[in-house]
Parts: sequence; C-alpha cells; structure tokens
Amino acid sequence: MPEIAEVARAVHYIRKSLVGKTLAVVKAQDDANVFGKVGTSAAEFQKALTGKKVEGAGQQGKYFWMIMSSPPHPVFHFGMTGWFHIRGQDSYYYRSKNEDEEEVWPPRFSKFSLQTAGEPKVEAAFTDSRRFSRIRLVNCIAEAIRDTSPLKENGPDPVLDKDILTAEWLEQKLNKKQVPIKALLLDQANISGIGNWVGSVTLTFTSIRLFDYELSKMPLLFHSCDEILYNARLHPEQYSNTFTSEEIKRLHTSMMYICQTAVDLLADSSKFPDNWMFKHRWGKGKKDGPAALPNGEKITFLTVGGRTSCVVPSVQKKTGAVAGDMKKRSTSSDSGDVKDVPVNKQSLRKRKAAVATKSEETDEDITERKKVKARSRKPIQVKEEILDDDAGDISIKAGKLTKEKTSKSTESKATEDIAAIRPTRRSSRQTKPVVPL
Repeated sequence: MPEIAEVARAVHYIRKSLVGKTLAVVKAQDDANVFGKVGTSAAEFQKALTGKKVEGAGQQGKYFWMIMSSPPHPVFHFGMTGWFHIRGQDSYYYRSKNEDEEEVWPPRFSKFSLQTAGEPKVEAAFTDSRRFSRIRLVNCIAEAIRDTSPLKENGPDPVLDKDILTAEWLEQKLNKKQVPIKALLLDQANISGIGNWVGSVTLTFTSIRLFDYELSKMPLLFHSCDEILYNARLHPEQYSNTFTSEEIKRLHTSMMYICQTAVDLLADSSKFPDNWMFKHRWGKGKKDGPAALPNGEKITFLTVGGRTSCVVPSVQKKTGAVAGDMKKRSTSSDSGDVKDVPVNKQSLRKRKAAVATKSEETDEDITERKKVKARSRKPIQVKEEILDDDAGDISIKAGKLTKEKTSKSTESKATEDIAAIRPTRRSSRQTKPVVPL
C-alpha cells in the first residue's frame, strides 16, 4: 500500500503539472467500490471537476486531495494498488522491463482521466487494478478539508504536524494503550501515513501477476514502520506501554527522520541511505538472497495476524512484555534453514479464516469497521404466570397463563386441558386434550 512518501510523490507531480490549469475534459468510469463505497459516483465526480481550475494539492498521511476553484474538492486514497499518472512523466518510481516501451494511454485500470485546457495540454489518470482505492468529494472550503471526514478521524502527519506530534505527545499516546507498538503505529487513527506493505509484491519489477492482474510496472515501496522501529532499536511486538521515556524519544526521533527523508526523496528508493534495512530486506523469499545486513547481523521475519515484520534481533531487543501467539520464522545460524517455533495452534486456527479477509482491508475499511458496532439482540421471553390461589379458572390468552374466578368443581378439568395443550420440550406440536369419561 502506498504510504506517506509515495503519496508525497503523487502530490508533488500534481503540483508540478496540474496546479494553475483548468480541467477541460474529465472522464470517469463508474465503480461501485472506488466511488460508490464513499457515496460518490463517476457522473458526480465528472460534473464536479469539469471546467474547474486546480488551485492546489494537499496531503495528510495516506490521503491526498486537489483544491479546486470552488467546492466540492476531490479527496483520494490509493488503497492497495492505486496510483496517479501524469502522461509523459515518471510520476512514480519504478524499474521498467523495457525503457523504450511506448506508453499506453489511458493506462489500464483507469478510474478517471483528465485533460487540461490550453497549450501544452496535460493529461493525467488515476488507476487501480484491485479497486481498494477510494475517490470522494468533500463539499467545504479548502481550509476545512482536514477538518472533514475521513481526514478528521486520522491522526497527525509526522511531516506536516511536527508541532502536534512531539515526543511528549507520543509518550502519552503509547502509555494510554496496551498494544504491540507496531500495531499502534500502523493504526491511522493514531498517526497518519505509516504503513506495512507486503514485501513479496515488490520483489519483482519486470512482470508480476497479482490476483489475475499483470502489473508490468510497480512502484518501489518501503515498510516505513519496520524501518522506524529498526532505526529506533525497538522490537515490533513489545507492548506500547512498556517502553521507557528514553526509548520513546528514540522512537520519535526515528519516526521524524525516516518519514522526512523518504518524503524529501519522493520515495525514490535508489537514494535511500545504505544503512537502511530496506536495502537488504528483500532477500526474504529469494533462494540466494541475503539473510543478514552487510555487517553480518541476522534478519528475521515475524508473522503476526497476517502481517510480516522484518526484525534484526541483535539490534531490536525486547525490553518489556511482548504480544503472544507469534509465529516466528528465523534463520538458523548453522544451516540457514527457516524454522517454525511452536505456538498456540488453536488460537492460530481460529484466526486463519479472518486473516485472509483482514489482509485485504485498507485503512478506509478499518475506519468504517470501527464505526459500526454490532447491536446485541435481546431474546424474546414468554412469561408464564401460574397462580396458586384456591379459586380461579385458568385460561390461555396471548401466550400468557391467567386466571379467572370460577367454581372449584371445574378447576381440575381446566388444569387437565392446559396440561394437554402445553408444548413439550421435544416438540412444538400440541397433543390432543384428554377428555374425561
């Protein structure tokens, strides 16, 4: 999933190519997921942008938007495989199989395309092969975009909100929760923009088949969360409220450094520092790939809840309680074979079915799921009232046993009739009443 740095790259190219230009042609393809799930349609999007001038662009974490000459303004989320293309420009960083390959336009899996008025014309398109991206319209002034949903439900941006996301703020946030530190950092409600893209997808750049879609060009993405924790020398599964003030300061410094550097470099991984774990982690899954950093420190992978964490145990030591039920895949120092450490199998089996669906969730889906709370249904209870008074004729009315005044001579007959028509435990059918001889 594109994270803070990749989104910053997209915003950079929007500002460079579209800001100050009027959108003469807007073509959108209706998509029940991309548009429909956030209450927008392709027709509404097309109408809202056609003839408008792009006056700016902004970002908060994984969300970004274009500021139009008048509301509404489009707000975007890339989901798993979304991207914003500018025709004729390398708007995202990738390694192409054929550098001389002619660009296909509009690109495959386009959700909308734009063309500016005047000369030179600029063409742009938004693509998404897996349809987890979201495109919505927000009807507010430009200055209030961050104060509307879904942005207002997200935490501060490590690059844009340094005045909010201080070391003191982070310490308070960590101490209020008892969750693995990585889970806290990945929750966009806490901090915006930090992510955990599945590494196996980004290993091959020439030709990838992903869920029946062939992606000949993939952006090179990095795990900002793993990089932050490695740089801070913290274990990803240690509970958030077990870190010392000194460790939290290291985490804050690492977060600011990693996010700012990646954004400044516009997610161009070829320019990332050589001492970043990103440069060496891709040995996972490769037959002859490295299983260690250049200095010899071993790299291991922890799989927790369907998410993979890259860890250097000699650097990221556990200094407090850690989450249980972990499946650890580590490299043996003798043979280099991958071994599985026994865990609570029953717990893992129960979570297996949920993991497949959970791994497909985007931040959008998680935010919506948190908003919806299941309501418990109260069981319907049928009360039976049997009165033990000496006198009274018992009759059945609307599922309730009641009594009426009558003579003692008829009491035994009424009691027999009720016993005969009352349902048994094994069957809801009524038996024939006993008729006295």
